[in-house]
Amino acid sequence: MHREPTNAASPGRRALLTAAGGLAAAAVTATATAATTEPAGAAGHREPVPFGPAVVRPGDPRYASLLKGDNQRFVGHPDEIRVVGTTEQVVRAVQEAVRDGRRIGVRSGGHCFEGFTADPAIRLLLDLSPLDAVGYDPGRRAFEVQPGATLGRVYRTLFRGWGVTVPAGGCPEVGAGGHLVGGGYGPLSRRYGSVVDHLYGVEVVVVDRDGTARAVVATREPDDPDRELWWAHTGGGGGNFGVVTRYWLRSPQADAEARAAAPDPCRLLPPAPAEMLEALVEWSWDSPRTTRRAFTTLLRNFCAWHERNSDPGSPAVGLYAVLRLNHREATTFSMVVQIDAGIPGAADMVKDFVDQVNAGTGLDVDGGSATVPWLYPMTWPGNGEAGDIITRRYKGKAGYLRRSFTDAQLATIHRHLTNDTGNAACGMLLVGYGGRVRAVEPGATAVAQRDVVMKAVYHSVWAGEEDDGANLSWVRALYREVYEDTGGVPVPGRVSDGSYINYPDVDLADPAWNTSGVPWYTLYYKDDYPRLQRVKARWDPRNVFRHALSVTLPE
Repeated sequence: MHREPTNAASPGRRALLTAAGGLAAAAVTATATAATTEPAGAAGHREPVPFGPAVVRPGDPRYASLLKGDNQRFVGHPDEIRVVGTTEQVVRAVQEAVRDGRRIGVRSGGHCFEGFTADPAIRLLLDLSPLDAVGYDPGRRAFEVQPGATLGRVYRTLFRGWGVTVPAGGCPEVGAGGHLVGGGYGPLSRRYGSVVDHLYGVEVVVVDRDGTARAVVATREPDDPDRELWWAHTGGGGGNFGVVTRYWLRSPQADAEARAAAPDPCRLLPPAPAEMLEALVEWSWDSPRTTRRAFTTLLRNFCAWHERNSDPGSPAVGLYAVLRLNHREATTFSMVVQIDAGIPGAADMVKDFVDQVNAGTGLDVDGGSATVPWLYPMTWPGNGEAGDIITRRYKGKAGYLRRSFTDAQLATIHRHLTNDTGNAACGMLLVGYGGRVRAVEPGATAVAQRDVVMKAVYHSVWAGEEDDGANLSWVRALYREVYEDTGGVPVPGRVSDGSYINYPDVDLADPAWNTSGVPWYTLYYKDDYPRLQRVKARWDPRNVFRHALSVTLPE
């Protein structure tokens, strides 16, 4: 979620639990070059040759391992998987594919909700995972992150080298590529904004009208003639305009520092917390007190708190919480809360928040809290990433919230979470958002939904193909009924504000599931879509980069 083309964190155990917070040190070169080489040592020692390209075709023992992404509902069969390690290799691969008329798919981390890189029409799958350098680029006076770098690698390198961070997601194995271009968010976004609010520039391999592939650098500098290409990558989604081979990150408020004769890299991105205070709160479905009224009161309290405490200047913007609403078959539902432990009164703020969420419910609260070093919650592996189970299939759907769900929507959520068709892996998340995200005007980036306070994620995760039908039916029915009054989808309005492109959902483009009359692209991009189409026409006039929810060329 570059991505495949949407590198969004999958809603597995890791993504569900650590969406709240979330949920070996990287080698850093002085110039942050595309190839991750080590400096020469003793006399006569040669630097390693840059990686790749590796060409993997059917019959190669590597093929199956490189083919499957995190969501194994979708597995393609391309003629070739090209594993690349430099921008130049990407240019050559794209040029050859265009020359031969082969459809291209691009993957960095492989965490897309949908099968965009498993489309049967894709003949060349570009694997960007070796493009994983993270470091400080003194020439750009910004931090370089390549698309194959996982978020865990990004956090470790930025923190160990300079004590800084970015407000990105909480799943450490997600590739930075698609996560960034889709407008990623995470545990520090209420405090520091969307990750793309700190995006200074991109390097993108594009294809000109005459079929020539080349690399272009676009920045947010006002006088950059290619600035619109940068803008499109601040939330426009992956797989639309080209192949991102580098990102440069620098906070806008650090531009003055960057213009200094000798800028201090430690001042160019937000400082990372030294420690995080984490609280896990749990409620029992089996308690006789967990009535519909108690449950919906709790949800309403969570939403109301975010309505009151999500202005950019709110003292509570440092607090981030996710309400994990498991189906009753899981026997419990829970909430994870995170806050920088260094914020004065952090523990009292968390306690007050939990008290307000539980107020008037009559429910018993279980759980506890701990203070942990910053890197622990942000880079802890395991918990639901690829490899946690042999087969992993899921369906995710999403919606932005400008305010609390209505009473009718809350009752619908309770009914589906307690019905006989769901299972322990079905559920939804309510994710705290807003804060400094709301300080940025919608047109400043391609993230159109700025006046929002929460995200809702609806999901089901399962193991076997034989369970596809039941799980898909459950999550689709929940989503359609929550948004029944607006044609089964979160049409922008008083309560909802569309959906999040890093959680792509092809149902939004299907008139069987979207009866609102509002096109899918309006749900994701609102009024920004025509502008994105103009960028598409300028930089991908041959429509080389496309998928089921890609930006289309203007008619």
